[in-house]
Amino acid sequence: MFIYYLRLAMLSLRKNILLTSLMITAIGLGIGAAMTTITVNYLMSADPIPHKSDRLFYVQLDNWDPNSPYQEPNEPPDQVTWLEATNLMAAGKAFRQSAMGQSTLIVEPNRPEQKPFVTRVRMAYADFFPMFDVPFLYGSGWTANDDLDRRLVVVLSKATNDEVFGGVNSVGENLVMEGRSYQVVGVLDDWHPRPKFFDLSTGAFNLPEDLYVPYSLKESLELPSTGNNNCWQPVSEDTFQAFLQSECVNSQFWVEFEDPDDQYEYLAFLDNYVAEQKKLGRFPRETNNRLSNVMDWMENQEVVAEDARMMMYMALMFLIVCLLNTVALLLAKFIGRTGEIALRRAVGASRRTLFAQHLIEAGLIGAAGGLLGLILAWLGLKGINGLYGDQINGLTSLDPNMIALAIGLAVISTILAGLYPTWRACSVPPAGQLKTQ
Repeated sequence: MFIYYLRLAMLSLRKNILLTSLMITAIGLGIGAAMTTITVNYLMSADPIPHKSDRLFYVQLDNWDPNSPYQEPNEPPDQVTWLEATNLMAAGKAFRQSAMGQSTLIVEPNRPEQKPFVTRVRMAYADFFPMFDVPFLYGSGWTANDDLDRRLVVVLSKATNDEVFGGVNSVGENLVMEGRSYQVVGVLDDWHPRPKFFDLSTGAFNLPEDLYVPYSLKESLELPSTGNNNCWQPVSEDTFQAFLQSECVNSQFWVEFEDPDDQYEYLAFLDNYVAEQKKLGRFPRETNNRLSNVMDWMENQEVVAEDARMMMYMALMFLIVCLLNTVALLLAKFIGRTGEIALRRAVGASRRTLFAQHLIEAGLIGAAGGLLGLILAWLGLKGINGLYGDQINGLTSLDPNMIALAIGLAVISTILAGLYPTWRACSVPPAGQLKTQ
């Protein structure tokens, strides 16, 4: 029967191409606008490392001004100081841990035709690479001993390796940066986590850094901090060492646990650590330590901007308006066929049968509108990508989940929109309607 009803629906839609086109266009416009904004919000809020996001935790310690919080109502700083970064690393209380921060270095290529250029650097510890499942094209990350020995080692991004070494396996080669020779120990494969959850301090959707060096080199080489740097009191002296010993927050700190419940033991360790630091005259505020897993941290940092949510809500409201227009068009179409409906009722067709037939017709309109909506959504996402460029790279593509959602949303919403027009058309008494024919 379904195939029969489908054939009847196709015949009915072809009878009035203009009305059918208007309904499909209305649904398509609504679905296109809705799916454009839903897709962006979906990709912005998606779990970037789902198989272990409940075991990765971001550390916050409240070393801020005793007279005012870092952020109302009582939020601790979103980064830690160099002192906390190195002290917590030395304690080694987690399964894996890594302090990290941003810096810059000038690369001096070996080939004379290449000019020196500035690169964005991520300073991290050896655990950074297995913690965040960083993929390697060649080699691997450095070792914990390299961190301790402050060895001049470097891991290159694929783009940097292509630029400096022509894309070949450069493991074991030397890379000169600012007069010092670093040994290449690894080259990353393509790796563009969206959002860049491990460092949200300078933008959740920025591209990863060009190369990676041990965080322990920050002190010995006096590498500058180029990410966010916030201080609540002046640095005591105009020296790099004084800056490191200050209460300025400029580093991120992540830990990984084998069991998510290990967070409670680690939080107790943090409380004890802060208690010891208070005896040294630090941490003047009440103890306010936080551990946030990946998804909680992204929510805390409002990775999905409020204006993006508002755009999605407005697009959904526009979809509702389009559905209301479709209701009116379906009502006009179905009421205009009351004579046909009455005749079929008179020869034995049940109201239930006619109801199903007309809902299938509405669903067919919804499917066509969904396909049109997907095309419009694809064009809308391409337009957004062209407008914002690399800033939202990876956030403007329709994956299978979004395609299925678009078609499902179009069909279901159109069927719901067709309930009232179908009920009205099928409720007309056949005897009275036949008398007027």
